[in-house]
Amino acid sequence: MSSQPRRAESGMPTVTMIGGGQLARMTHQSAIALGQCLRVLAAGDAEPAAQVSGDVVLGSHESLEDLRTAAEGAVALTFDHEGVPLHLLEALEADGVAVRPPSAALRFAQDKLDMRNRLSELGLPVPDFADLSGDVAAARDELIAFGERNGWQIVLKAVRGGYDGRGVWLVDGRDEALAVFDAHAGGDTVLMAEQKVSMRRELSAMIARSPYGQGAAWPVVETVQRKGQCAVVLAPAPGLDETVAEQAQRMALRLADELGVVGAMAMELFETVDGELVVNELAMRPHNSGHWTMDGAVTSQFEQHLRAVLDYPLGDTSARAETVVMANVLGADETPEMSVDERMHHLFARMPDAKIHMYGKSERPDRKVGHVNIVGRPGEPVEAVRERAERAATWMSTAVWTDGWNPHTDSIGDLT
Repeated sequence: MSSQPRRAESGMPTVTMIGGGQLARMTHQSAIALGQCLRVLAAGDAEPAAQVSGDVVLGSHESLEDLRTAAEGAVALTFDHEGVPLHLLEALEADGVAVRPPSAALRFAQDKLDMRNRLSELGLPVPDFADLSGDVAAARDELIAFGERNGWQIVLKAVRGGYDGRGVWLVDGRDEALAVFDAHAGGDTVLMAEQKVSMRRELSAMIARSPYGQGAAWPVVETVQRKGQCAVVLAPAPGLDETVAEQAQRMALRLADELGVVGAMAMELFETVDGELVVNELAMRPHNSGHWTMDGAVTSQFEQHLRAVLDYPLGDTSARAETVVMANVLGADETPEMSVDERMHHLFARMPDAKIHMYGKSERPDRKVGHVNIVGRPGEPVEAVRERAERAATWMSTAVWTDGWNPHTDSIGDLT
């Protein structure tokens, strides 16, 4: 294949993103502002990014031929998910493709066991963990020893492929842990065990790094998880000690530098009941915990990701307000009869400051179909901003106002 970069008629470079999901769709929005057209490799033309990009390659991220077609002439290739097999990325790199983040870094986002081992080598705080990937009988014995050592306060995880709560088993005692192990060990799912952390809350430190080595960090945020997936993000994390926030940012920036990450990276953390930080997960791409930056930061994570993979100077990561809250719009148990368009109409009428981002996805229970950002007013308590964001997101999901508001009986002047 040719490795010569191709530029559009505007003279701007082409960036390819592997994956046609909402992260690619929102990255494309930032690419437009930069005078670019993000090329996406999508599995089908109904995927969120394929609906909006003018440069779509239909194919599979597990096909080297399709990956090469998507990379042809692009100055950089990046990702909206971490699912591309490493050997295919290594083949692209051998072709001369600028894979960002490179395969040598991305492996630590793909493989939780590799990630835990590498972070431990670097002296970063991680939960106690056990490798259950070997011989089944020996791994079962290792699980029993690990469980007893931790009072069976443990979590079982799939080493590869899990996300949004999938591939994670919060077990209750020895019998349940062994039942999960026996059901999955020896099959396609490789397992590991981790100590269950006594935590106060979950945090996320979002950073970006360029090939030149420039790094930038957004304020550390608090993430609220429901059903194993992120539901709400509070930016910045309320009441977080400034030294702890700086520690989290330094940890994320140092790790990105050590691994050679290029682009946006989220380091998900536990804040323990003792106020310590423990690293939970890594994502080397734009991330749900950074969606608040679209309306609440000087530079969004999506623009920053493009700046990083293109080796442009990175943008200002300052927050635009004292408090910004993002709430995911999740598919309801029963899809409302009211259309999304009509729900949006009502939300804008009642909450004109709500910033709605919908992904062009069909609704089904608990599926992420959009998010709402609320930028707090000067002096507005974080609890009030959060209530407004969650009220707006729940309305978009269910067509039900959580505060019982009825537009036919309540004052039309109540726009709060």
